[in-house]
Amino acid sequence: MPRYHYIAIAATGKKVKGAITAESPYAARKQLRVRSVHPSSITQISSRAESRTALLSFLGRRNKAQIIDFTKQMATLLNSGIKLTEALSVLTLQISDTRFRNAIVDVRDRVITGESFTDALKDYGDYFDVIYVSMVRVGEVTGSLGQSFATIANFMEKRQRVESKVITAMIYPIVLVLFCIVAILVLTTQVIPKIGEQITRTGKELPWITERLMDFSYVMTSWWLLVVIASIVVIVWALKRFLRTSRGAYMRDKLLLSLPMFGPLIKQRVVARFASTLSTLLGSGLAMAESLRVVSEVTGNTIMKQAVRHARERILAGADIATPLKDSGVIDPAIAHMVAVGEKSGELETMLKSISDNLESSTDVVIERLSAAVEPVIIIIMAAVVGVIAYATILPILEASAGNF
Repeated sequence: MPRYHYIAIAATGKKVKGAITAESPYAARKQLRVRSVHPSSITQISSRAESRTALLSFLGRRNKAQIIDFTKQMATLLNSGIKLTEALSVLTLQISDTRFRNAIVDVRDRVITGESFTDALKDYGDYFDVIYVSMVRVGEVTGSLGQSFATIANFMEKRQRVESKVITAMIYPIVLVLFCIVAILVLTTQVIPKIGEQITRTGKELPWITERLMDFSYVMTSWWLLVVIASIVVIVWALKRFLRTSRGAYMRDKLLLSLPMFGPLIKQRVVARFASTLSTLLGSGLAMAESLRVVSEVTGNTIMKQAVRHARERILAGADIATPLKDSGVIDPAIAHMVAVGEKSGELETMLKSISDNLESSTDVVIERLSAAVEPVIIIIMAAVVGVIAYATILPILEASAGNF
């Protein structure tokens, strides 16, 4: 369904801006009039604008920190007895990001006209994912919206801490690799060609290793570089297209889980995410079948997604959820047994939280060990590559110098 950007006059006489989802411009105007908002301009958001929005999101304009801050403030305001519309009005004055503020203003206006808060949030999936919306729906139905927001904020902060640890562990190796690449490019495109030309002018032959680097330098400084770049772009594009298919996603996830060193870490992350999300949703009061549906959409792994969907089908048929999780190959038998025990004892939520905490603690240890092991390996490889290039650079100079004696 298309989205439209509108400029309108509210019932208070104030000029408002925002975005709305509707089947047509007429339907969009009709929706706005129901909210006592009189549109003066409605334009459909083009694919180019959506691409720009995606780019802004990638660059961090729609960062998770502002969503977490908004959620925590909503929890504080609602738990202190302030009405939902008043809380939204207060927060619109504090949000610095224009796009996010317009989204919240639109949500508030729709709630004022009697629309469900959950339905209003659902139209802004870039900010509020399916987990967020599902937990808000439970809070709205049960009348515990403030507690739901507090739970969502804790859940998001916990997930952000885990992601930050992984990103922090990757920064140093990435910097080393980038430095190595820059050093290689400078040596092969600037230093070696000049030395090779000077020695060739004297009539002496270059060592084979230097000749190979000269060939590489020629590729990097000629039109062949465009061919290499074009080939890489085509390969990456084709690979991305393939990975978007169900078969490609399945093969990718299966390969990731089978990697020698990183496979166990990825598996732990997937299972911990599953356990943490399901525990949070069940704790918020969402039914088991609905919780599994939500988890299947955010698990981030195709194999785990299939297992969760299978488990949901078994739940609807009156069976257990532990068996399909165990058969997936992602969850270890010991963890599947713990899930089964929690299910039989009626303490599944507590058991899942315990599993999530244990796996996250174990993941921290694995990340630290991998980081400690990967960094020296990268340094050794970088030193070896730069050393070979330095050897190929110095060798012809030494041979030319030896020939002069």
